[in-house]
Parts: sequence; structure tokens; C-alpha cells
Amino acid sequence: MNVRVQGRPVGTHPTVPPEVGRGAMRRITEVGEEVLRRPCREVAATEFGTPELAALIDDMFLAMHVAEGAGLAANQVGVDVRLFVFDCLDGLGGRHVGHIANPVLDVPDLAGRRLIEDVEGCLSVPGASAVVPRTAHAVVRGFDKDGAPLVIEGEDYFARCLQHEVDHLSGTLYLDRLSKRSRKDALRQMEDRRAGVFERRVMRQERLAAANP
Repeated sequence: MNVRVQGRPVGTHPTVPPEVGRGAMRRITEVGEEVLRRPCREVAATEFGTPELAALIDDMFLAMHVAEGAGLAANQVGVDVRLFVFDCLDGLGGRHVGHIANPVLDVPDLAGRRLIEDVEGCLSVPGASAVVPRTAHAVVRGFDKDGAPLVIEGEDYFARCLQHEVDHLSGTLYLDRLSKRSRKDALRQMEDRRAGVFERRVMRQERLAAANP
């Protein structure tokens, strides 16, 4: 498998990223909570390179891993800041791992560009999924935790992940991109499946704790 960490190719990378082992568990916010609905603030220049920012990234990796996610935005752990982490397969034989602060999505010229409709879910809408149109290519520009410029490029499912996470930081959920009927169906799915999702998360957290006493 081709692996890229912070957009750069690497030979190998652990199945469980090292950030997971350093993180402290944080609760994942759910649809209906106000923090998910307001645009997040920029990471300030004085915050780059700090232990606090590095710890937040570690915590987000742990929460994402426990919840079996491909990406997680900071407001999904209740922190109002423009930052997301990812550990995502692209569907083309590649894996992408990393984080990006103050991301800006390059908006493609949609004229003549085919949107790909595929199933999408969200850790903040536990148990639900729906078909959402996204572009098959995405570029996000921002900074790493130390303030170095960063460009992350994605194709296929990873492009979908990048667009989904940037949406989060603007206060947008994938539910907002659905028809009224599809949105109601997704919320019904969540109601039916939420308890089972949380049971699995608790079990994964317990197994992880047992493996790393």
C-alpha cells in the first residue's frame, strides 16, 4: 500500500498511528450541539509549536481511532478551532495520515467537472449514512502543528474526506447537503443505530487500553 504522511510518501507507517498512543480520550460531539454549527476560529500564530496544540492533535487521533473514523475536525471534540486530523484510505491503493491547521479548500471549477455520488457518514451523526455528491479531486492548503506550510491533495474517497472535514470547520454537516427526505432518513438511521455505535466505541476503547496499559 502507498502511504503518505502529511502529504509526503513514506515507506511504512504503523496501523495504529503513534499519536493514538499519546492521546487522551475526548467525547465526540453530536448533531444538535451548537459547536458544530458555528465557523471555527483560526489557529493563532502563537499557538503553533505549542504542547497544547500537539496534545489536541494526539487526542483527536485517539478519538478518531476509537470511533473508526477516516477524519475528525476539532469542533467534533468540542474545540472551536480550524484543525482536522485524518487517517484515510483513498480507494485507489493509498493511505493518507496527518493533520492540517487553518485549511483552505481549493474550490475547483465545477463547470464540466463531474461530481461523484457516494455514501458518506459522520462520527457526529453516529450510525447514519447517505449519498452525497463531491468532486473526485481536492486540494487543501494550510499549516502543520509547527506552522510550516502544508499542501494535502486527495483523490477519490480521500478527496471526499478532505471536503467533509473542511465543511465541518465552516459549521456545515453533510446532512446540510441532502434533500429534506434524505436528511430525515439519515436522522432516523441515527436514532435506530446510535446505541450500537456507542457500544462498539466503548469496546474499542477498552481493548486499546488493555493493549497499552
